[in-house]
Amino acid sequence: MKLDGLKIGFAVTGSHCTLHEITEVMRKMVEEGADLTPIISYAVDTMDTRFGKAEDWKKKFEEITQKKVIQTIPDAEPIGPQKKFDCLLIAPCTGNTLAKLANGITDTPVLMTAKAHLRNQRPLVIAVSTNDGLGLNARNIGTLLCTKNIFLVPFGQDSPATKANSLVAHMDKIPDTILMAYEGKQIQPILVDYH
Repeated sequence: MKLDGLKIGFAVTGSHCTLHEITEVMRKMVEEGADLTPIISYAVDTMDTRFGKAEDWKKKFEEITQKKVIQTIPDAEPIGPQKKFDCLLIAPCTGNTLAKLANGITDTPVLMTAKAHLRNQRPLVIAVSTNDGLGLNARNIGTLLCTKNIFLVPFGQDSPATKANSLVAHMDKIPDTILMAYEGKQIQPILVDYH
């Protein structure tokens, strides 16, 4: 299987409208042999939205991965010293998380996991989902694109007529992006038509 034996941290941030799609990606990755550990941001941990209740999402992530969700900064910090993951994935990655990551801010479990993981010079894969990817967050995407050991899942404008600045990754391309990143390569093309 494609991802057989890879230990992957699967970090989820608060783009709640994509959480259903992400759970399907999680299932597929487990079926392909990945050993996944779920990590969630405070938004995913605490917010009930029209897309579902926080407790239900946490249960679903734990059911799929068969692992307890990492949901605090203290629980995320040992990931670096323990060299826990071969690869870390942030999917979906909100504009807020993009901006903080690009500027070295570590104030959520997901960002602590990213900091702890990157210290080991292992790949971090980002699947963006943000309404301002072509707005103020464009510079942060640019910063992350040229940062060593950070790789992006191909993305495009999901609704150019109504949300011109919005970008969303092709979540189905996550496994292939991880495999390329594991070899130190950025999957190409990065910019693709969303539909």
